[in-house]
Amino acid sequence: MDGDRVTRDALTAADAGTVRFRVEGMSCAGCVSNVEKALAGVPGVDGVSVNLATGLAEVGGHAASRDLFAAVDGAGYHAVDDENIEGAEAVAARDRRDGLVVLAAAALTLPLVAPMLAAPFGSHAMLPGMVQLVLAALVQFAIGWRFYAGAAKALRGGTGTMDVLVAIGTSAAFGLSVYNLFVAGGAAHLYFEASAAIVTLVLFGQWLEKRARHGTSRAIRELMRLRPETALVERNGEAKPIPAAQVGAGDIVIVRPGEHIPVDGTVLKGESEADESLLTGESMPVDKRPGDPVTGGSVNGDGVLRVRATRVGRDSMLERIIAMVAGAQAAKPPVQRLVDRVTHVFVQAVVAVALVTGIGWAIAGAGAETAIITAVAVLVIACPCALGLATPTAIMAGTGAAARAGILIKDAVALERAGSVTAVVFDKTGTLTMGAPQVTDIVAGDGDSDTLLRRAAAAQQGSEHPLAQAVLRAAKDAGLSLPALGSFNRVGGKGLRAETGGETLLIGNRALMTDEGFDTAGMESRVAALEDAGKTVMWIARQGGGIDGVIAVQDALRPGAAEAVSVLSSRGIRTIMLSGDNRRTVAAIAAGLHLDRFEAEVLPADKASFIADLQGQGLVVAMVGDGVNDAPALAAADVGIAMGGGSDVAMEVAAVTLMRGDPRLVADAIAISRATARKIRQNLFWAFVYNTVGIPLAAFGLLSPVFAGAAMAFSSVSVVSNALLLTRWKPVSRTKTGRRDA
Repeated sequence: MDGDRVTRDALTAADAGTVRFRVEGMSCAGCVSNVEKALAGVPGVDGVSVNLATGLAEVGGHAASRDLFAAVDGAGYHAVDDENIEGAEAVAARDRRDGLVVLAAAALTLPLVAPMLAAPFGSHAMLPGMVQLVLAALVQFAIGWRFYAGAAKALRGGTGTMDVLVAIGTSAAFGLSVYNLFVAGGAAHLYFEASAAIVTLVLFGQWLEKRARHGTSRAIRELMRLRPETALVERNGEAKPIPAAQVGAGDIVIVRPGEHIPVDGTVLKGESEADESLLTGESMPVDKRPGDPVTGGSVNGDGVLRVRATRVGRDSMLERIIAMVAGAQAAKPPVQRLVDRVTHVFVQAVVAVALVTGIGWAIAGAGAETAIITAVAVLVIACPCALGLATPTAIMAGTGAAARAGILIKDAVALERAGSVTAVVFDKTGTLTMGAPQVTDIVAGDGDSDTLLRRAAAAQQGSEHPLAQAVLRAAKDAGLSLPALGSFNRVGGKGLRAETGGETLLIGNRALMTDEGFDTAGMESRVAALEDAGKTVMWIARQGGGIDGVIAVQDALRPGAAEAVSVLSSRGIRTIMLSGDNRRTVAAIAAGLHLDRFEAEVLPADKASFIADLQGQGLVVAMVGDGVNDAPALAAADVGIAMGGGSDVAMEVAAVTLMRGDPRLVADAIAISRATARKIRQNLFWAFVYNTVGIPLAAFGLLSPVFAGAAMAFSSVSVVSNALLLTRWKPVSRTKTGRRDA
């Protein structure tokens, strides 16, 4: 991916689009607000979204990236020209470094805290004041210097962060202890253990939180690991290894057994199997033979494949999947924007509460020492980390779990909407059915079925429609030679008109025959029987003549279609099928699937209007389709869902893409969206409850600063851990279709 990335610095103020990059140094929701404020102030920026959980910033507009990076650096953070979540190696290295820092802080803090822990057991031994000062100073100003640096960044940017609260709180406790040690005399209480313990506990909480947070981004790191570094390419008759990023469209790539396939392409020679589980969720290896497509990142089986590259670089399926998952994990749903507005003023409000608390205790006669320590407890327990992490960690875990199941959710808004769906509208062909119909019956008026099939196939040589392809396959299997095709014109939603063999043929549905003035009465009884059996009938007629006959095709239902409908219905979701096919055929399929409703003979242009009608009834509608003609309906729906293997247009328009043709994934997509929404609500509830309960307890002197620090650290870890439970989510869908990809 890096090989063909346009360098961010190449962007000028005239360039429009979205720039994504990583921001290092953020520690809480206040940091997010600080970075967003700095980026929003850059001329040309239209929109900013910074995600604490992923560390990614997404900026829309016309601003040059060099200006964006300078703004981030000016705010005291560091912008990295990389739109990917950090790799596992970098994460592990930083995790080790942070762990050593926490251990060092704990080692210095333990001698200070040990007497307090031993006091309930009758021990009252205390370290000399100067020893306490040295140990606490090392924790406060050496290990804890990051909090002062972070607080300075925030104050320069005019915002409040967790670092501000920790720096003020621990400095107050440390300063009071120094005053008591040197001014008030040895009889005064020292609070060095409080300042050191708060720094240590906050660092420990951040370390645990980061470890848990990295678990939520596991899916995208697994996808990044699928990128092969090299490819064996045939050039000038010789196979040479080159960097995979340098493979071009049209190159011939040799893939040996057990290797990752480096590009999207088509098999030219060889037979093997491909493990596509991390890309599509397909648990069984998929057979690959000449003519079959292969996807970059999948793992070749025990055969050697010779592949022609078709899509490389950012156009490849793997890179599109990574971009989609990363984009979804970096985005913010509407509920998070509300939280951001709250946290923007939260720190200032907490500082004010702490001041009021301290003044109140002083006025009540408790003394300056008690007033300061109580205010410190308020400052420490009120850090808004849990609020900032509640939504993004749940989204990361939810979209990651969905991606591993073969469900790609484009953005956080789609994730939120999908959980509210009350009706699912399925296109029939290629969605509930396999999209590969077979000719079952040829009914010729004169009894010559071969001639009828030859004419129909000749006329449909210019069509890519699944029904046309079924007729062409039948003609090929029958060994029929076809005359050349002259003119070819589609008749929207009804069929086609073609000139072949000196004749003008009309092939299509009953409506086309009626519009052209043909009498269908002589064939109606036979056609009715075919349609009642769930078959699609194509009428064939010659201009200036009569109806020559009909050809019936049948498209098998996708395995899992009935189960998908059943699961959706059991969850209170209405199921509806749209089709341009005739009413009898559609009714037969709908009855077999136990759908709530069906609409037949719907023109492609009318699908979007049907969706709008359902929305007008108060339904939240998901549309499931796979073709170009489904794109308007996919865009009109509250949630557009593109079936795997469908057109690129459908996948671009849809908010959700299913990576394999399993209708049960529709139910899974809604299920993971609902589960993620529940986690967001749970996290926000507990984060708000924690602060609502914790701040008054601290203000009334019921929590010491040490316990307040421990509670603050625990709140962030608990929110992330709750979100991580989503990684255990199991989809309903299970592959039952054998070795070939459905």
